[in-house]
Amino acid sequence: MRRLVIVNQKGGVGKTTTTANLAAALVRRGWRVLLIDMDPQAHLSIHFGFDPESNEPTVYEVLTQGAPVAEIMRDTDEGLRLLPACVDLAAAEVELAGVNDRHDLLRNALSAVENQFDAILVDCAPSLGLLTLNALCAGFEVIIPLQPHFLALQGLMKLGQTVALVRARLNPMLRIAGVVVVMQDAGTLLSAEVIAGLEQILAAHRRSGDAWGDARIFSTRIRRNIKLAECPSHQTSIFTYAPKSNGALDYAALADELFGTAAAVPVAPADAAPPVSAATTRDPHDAEDAASSEVSVRTATA
Repeated sequence: MRRLVIVNQKGGVGKTTTTANLAAALVRRGWRVLLIDMDPQAHLSIHFGFDPESNEPTVYEVLTQGAPVAEIMRDTDEGLRLLPACVDLAAAEVELAGVNDRHDLLRNALSAVENQFDAILVDCAPSLGLLTLNALCAGFEVIIPLQPHFLALQGLMKLGQTVALVRARLNPMLRIAGVVVVMQDAGTLLSAEVIAGLEQILAAHRRSGDAWGDARIFSTRIRRNIKLAECPSHQTSIFTYAPKSNGALDYAALADELFGTAAAVPVAPADAAPPVSAATTRDPHDAEDAASSEVSVRTATA
């Protein structure tokens, strides 16, 4: 079972878009997928038709009241299960300040349902606070969407330091699987320079044994494409909204690269419906410093 945490403390870099469309690509290959929205803005929840103003229970109740995940998660029209978010999540860090093992709340809650899924994807808030810390403690692989701008590289290294701290102190299973370049304008000098700089950073860490040791830049690039930006208003994935667009082609290719060619279908129970065959469809969209990140980890374990 794969547990992916899609994270970047910089906002507007395609985290939610990547989470939503990677998950949709897997469902189209027969995978059983759970999406978790850990962002108080609830953009992933809205993307799939959940109204965060509805007063229905969300991941907030899971974290603060111990509500069972099985009672909170929802079905979506895309065939995904969704653990939605709401604005109340913004207060969770304060409310949980005195709770023991507060960094482990999500991991513990998922233990009751993890066998129901082939993959769990977590969309994180653009910060490195307690919500993101819970996601990192619950996950196995970190995927970092990166817009090819120089300032994005600065935040990337701070994020790597945070992941290394979590790996060392809280979750030794955690690793950075790689960086996916999003919103790429192909052929621009800036994009090429940033990717070259990123290659140098990863090369310096390769075989180091740290959190970056096995990280790579995925060869699939998510091209800038307006169809990806339009999907949330239609409450669908790119595969439903514009299946022949560059966005669909790119996210299908990324799923293949991340999970194996054609994202090989997991073995289903004997009474399960036959899996949907893989579509040959492949377009893009979706800070605190290292010291404050270390403080978050230390505080959570205090």
